[in-house]
Amino acid sequence: MARLLLRRLAGLVFVLFSITFITFLVGHLAPGDPIRVLLGSRQDQSLYDRLRHLYGLDLPWPQQYLNYVSGLLHGNFGYSFRYEGRAVSDLLLSGVPVSLGLGLVALLFSIGIGVPLGVISALRQNTWFDRGTLLATLTLYSIPSFVLIPILRAANFFAYSHKWPSLPVAGWGDLTQWILPVLVLSAATVGYIARLTRFSMLEVLQEDYIRTAFSIGLRARTVYGVYAFRNALLPLLTVIGPSVAFLVTGTFVIENLFSIPGIGYLSVQAIGQRDYPVIQGTTVILAVAVVLMNFVTDLAYMLADPRVRIES
Repeated sequence: MARLLLRRLAGLVFVLFSITFITFLVGHLAPGDPIRVLLGSRQDQSLYDRLRHLYGLDLPWPQQYLNYVSGLLHGNFGYSFRYEGRAVSDLLLSGVPVSLGLGLVALLFSIGIGVPLGVISALRQNTWFDRGTLLATLTLYSIPSFVLIPILRAANFFAYSHKWPSLPVAGWGDLTQWILPVLVLSAATVGYIARLTRFSMLEVLQEDYIRTAFSIGLRARTVYGVYAFRNALLPLLTVIGPSVAFLVTGTFVIENLFSIPGIGYLSVQAIGQRDYPVIQGTTVILAVAVVLMNFVTDLAYMLADPRVRIES
């Protein structure tokens, strides 16, 4: 177990190192001069040279990368090109809680809706409920967020125009402003988790120990709720990490279309302004979140299923 965890941690470090290098290299090779963009119409050569020296852009790129990694190890993400004198870490601290809260609520909503739907659908296989659930989950999984958002906004506007209860379509802070972003962000994940739960539950119900449990007189509630459901959840642990990655990438679209001040919104704004330190900082933070979540998922799966430790 200890050796397996050490191998996982070593792989985690390698992935993070690779991400920092690729992110830095892409920013370094990107066309355009961020200092020229920062100066705008003030094309003063002496000021240009001072800013390049201030941001360390006059150094060879290997030295820039070493300085960047050294700063990351000390929690220093550098300084924003766009917001002069403001540390990237300050910008991240304002956006990370927003994106983290949005992602966690969407994930909990996806699990809380998807798992019961999948279980009930499996227990009522080939009924109208099962067919309706399959159709609904397939639809949710197939519709992109940039298509679902206009549909929900049109329905919301229809309700507003008829003076029915409606929801805010932009902004952040009020509880009602969470509803539409969470629904859009979790829609595809709900469909995916529900279909996977159904498939996993049907597979478990065909096992010999389930038939044995019924043959010795155990109640259906005990067989389904204890034996079948517990074993059907094991495959779901493997998709939590990818689901988090899917939610993270979805926040870029959601936060910008709903004007939510998270790191997805911050990243898109930084791309348009060629603010490479902010782009690198948000990429590293998102990569760390996804990699750590995958590691926690692997750990949870090893604890839930001892066979994984034996085979590894």
